[in-house]
Amino acid sequence: MTLLRQLAAWLGFISPVAYAYPAMDVSLTQGGRLHLVGSIHMGSEAMSPLPEILLQQLQQSAALVVEADISDMGSPLQEEYEPRPLAERLDPERYQQFQQHCDALALSVNRFDHLPAWHAALTLQAMQAQSLGLRPQYGIDYQLIQAAKAANIPVIELEGQQEQLACCDNYRSEV
Repeated sequence: MTLLRQLAAWLGFISPVAYAYPAMDVSLTQGGRLHLVGSIHMGSEAMSPLPEILLQQLQQSAALVVEADISDMGSPLQEEYEPRPLAERLDPERYQQFQQHCDALALSVNRFDHLPAWHAALTLQAMQAQSLGLRPQYGIDYQLIQAAKAANIPVIELEGQQEQLACCDNYRSEV
């Protein structure tokens, strides 16, 4: 019956399983099944707790595969020092945009002056999301990781935070 259902869904005769959250099921040729869930890193309190059906899917899983295990909530960013201030490293237009973003968040430009530009941008982005009421502990991935760990379900990282930041180091520019 599963093969007929898949064929009917593929041909458009019936709808695939619909979830109350962004997700889809993928059947593997080896007989396994993946439940792919759209995720965001920061969310609002209204996004917690996760839907019961999603938690049931997790309970039936052999593992949770995530981009990065962000459950420690510590910042992977190391304080780095750039000898020249941002005003000297950014062109005037970008520096003015940077100042406008800092002003909108009531932040001192000096706070970021000696950080690498990419580090300052990531920090500003996170602070802007928080000013809009988004918090990391309400992110879908964080909640799923916490639920998986509580249920002793292995969490598999595709690319950890340190590997992602190493990429920034490899592609540094003058800014």
